[in-house]
Amino acid sequence: MSKLSDTTRNRLKSVSTATVATALFKRGLRIQTIQDVHPLSPDQPTLVGEAFTLRYMPAREDLNTIEVFRDRAHPQRKAIEECPPGAVLVMDSRKDARAASAGAILVTRLMKRGCAGVVTDGGFRDAAEIAKLGFPAFHHRPSAPTNLTLHQAIEINVPIGCGDAPVFPGDVILGDSDGVIVIPAHLADEIANETFEMTAFEDFVTEQVHAGRSILGLYPATDEQTSKDFATWRKAKGR
Repeated sequence: MSKLSDTTRNRLKSVSTATVATALFKRGLRIQTIQDVHPLSPDQPTLVGEAFTLRYMPAREDLNTIEVFRDRAHPQRKAIEECPPGAVLVMDSRKDARAASAGAILVTRLMKRGCAGVVTDGGFRDAAEIAKLGFPAFHHRPSAPTNLTLHQAIEINVPIGCGDAPVFPGDVILGDSDGVIVIPAHLADEIANETFEMTAFEDFVTEQVHAGRSILGLYPATDEQTSKDFATWRKAKGR
């Protein structure tokens, strides 16, 4: 798995999923948003990290008993212990939150190991406890039952679908208050640089709109004066 540069990681932490979605759309990538997932806490930090994946399948009762957790090679246990520091554990739980993808103990272990965050298109048990950790975590909704009732962890670090988005190991995950988006690994630096610039312009536009300026000719910047005003603004703001 490749490693994000500090510059790319920090730039992505300063931009929004909405801005990244626009940059990806320009490149013909339309389904990179993980649908129907939400931050467990409104105060949790922005999530940025490379994807390390876990795939669940429908549980087969004779193979998914309580005894499977005694096996150190169990895919869920391996995922918790092998997700690299700085990476994001992304779980394909079949968009089914009736049974939990994980709970507070496992998520706490990820946090203590230095992972960047966790995402599931299912749900977490102990959701209120996870929300208090200050650790970036996203799910569909709280789930009390164990995953043994519906889900069977089957393999780790393979391409998955999460909330209808394709996620390949090493893709870059960005999560904020609006949701989670997946940036293909080979585009991470390019998208980070472009959206960093886009965010500066959007901040300029926001100030102008608050001051009473019309969006016509401003957003998008179709008037020549807008480009001149933006250049002056950037110089004054040091951006």
